[in-house]
Amino acid sequence: MSSTSSTLNVDDKSVELAVKEGTIGPSVVDISKLYGQTGMFTYDPGFTSTAACESKITYIDGDKGILLYRGYPIEQLAEHGDFLETCYLLLYGELPTAAQKADFDYRVTRHTMVHDQMNRFFTGFRRDAHPMAIMVGCVGALSAFYHDSTDISDPHQRMVASMRMIAKMPTLAAMAYKYHVGQPFVYPANELDYTSNFLRMCFAVPAEEYKVNPVLSRALDRIFILHADHEQNASTSTVRLAGSSGANPFACIAAGIACLWGPAHGGANEAALKMLEEIGTPDRIPEYIAKAKDKNDPFRLMGFGHRVYKNYDPRARIMQKTTHEVLNELGVKDDPLLEVAIELEQIALRDEYFVEKKLYPNIDFYSGITLKAMGFPTSMFTVLFALARTVGWIAQWSEMIEDPSQRIGRPRQLYTGSPKRDYVTVAQRG
Repeated sequence: MSSTSSTLNVDDKSVELAVKEGTIGPSVVDISKLYGQTGMFTYDPGFTSTAACESKITYIDGDKGILLYRGYPIEQLAEHGDFLETCYLLLYGELPTAAQKADFDYRVTRHTMVHDQMNRFFTGFRRDAHPMAIMVGCVGALSAFYHDSTDISDPHQRMVASMRMIAKMPTLAAMAYKYHVGQPFVYPANELDYTSNFLRMCFAVPAEEYKVNPVLSRALDRIFILHADHEQNASTSTVRLAGSSGANPFACIAAGIACLWGPAHGGANEAALKMLEEIGTPDRIPEYIAKAKDKNDPFRLMGFGHRVYKNYDPRARIMQKTTHEVLNELGVKDDPLLEVAIELEQIALRDEYFVEKKLYPNIDFYSGITLKAMGFPTSMFTVLFALARTVGWIAQWSEMIEDPSQRIGRPRQLYTGSPKRDYVTVAQRG
């Protein structure tokens, strides 16, 4: 990483600030010594113009619609790879050889069981508890069961914790689903691949044999790949911030899940589906298109546009194809919700207003439709997001722990409250 410098003039002072250049993407101005030299902080609500760390994992170019995992385009990974291969890439920096992949798959598969006492945690939740509430509690509780992988200073324990997290997340997610719908838990089956095993744990029942549909398994595996990491988003930043204090990895991931639960982050696909339910039938779409175009109307089309991507979200292109594969496989023809989605998609892709403003359907729009068609309730959408994003969180957490420049996160502020004032007793207050 090369660097130059720039000059910042503050009052009568000239301050030299290093300009650092990455492999690709925008350069950054290093302001780490700005306060010491000027007595000033920078002000950047939401950190939208601030690089909080140096990373080698994921790169996004929102203007060009590019997403790379360790340099590999997301389109190629989703088309040709599988989720565990992507996990290996994010964790170790390179795609695995055949032998490395076989070993990695084996280790993940043999970590999918959770401690049997974990079952008792679920009975402590109300039957109508949101699955994400259950996930926050149960993932955080893993640190109470696996003491041999909480020492973050030990590389071996960090590796074991990483494997456990990736392996046990689908088991816990399936248990949260089963508890939510009132069905018995289904234990992992080692002969199945990662995603097929998850589908079986979610949808199998003791009364009959369950056969995994390969089209649905492949589609869900692709969804996991697309959601595996996304640079320094809110939940990833939360994991890094929690990890900077030295918290154990299970607690850090639980913090990430809590952040992901927010409707502006992981809940966007659920919000998109609720919007489709509000529209109801295809004949009402023009009415809602008009509402979306009306600046004075509070209605917003959910599932369109993206905070980072000012072009077509590259994940959405893959998800679009996957969505139609699933709908064709399941023969879904008379679901009014899906009819609304398909019609709305076509209108948005050709309507001049949406094209001009680059309000393309995003990954949340398509993933919500796909997951509903597969049989998942909307309350499980964010859980599936958390399952997929766990590997990204773990990779980012590991990178932070190994970064020699890492310090505990401590953002500063622009204080606008009362200046110093003296305390007066109750009797003296008017």
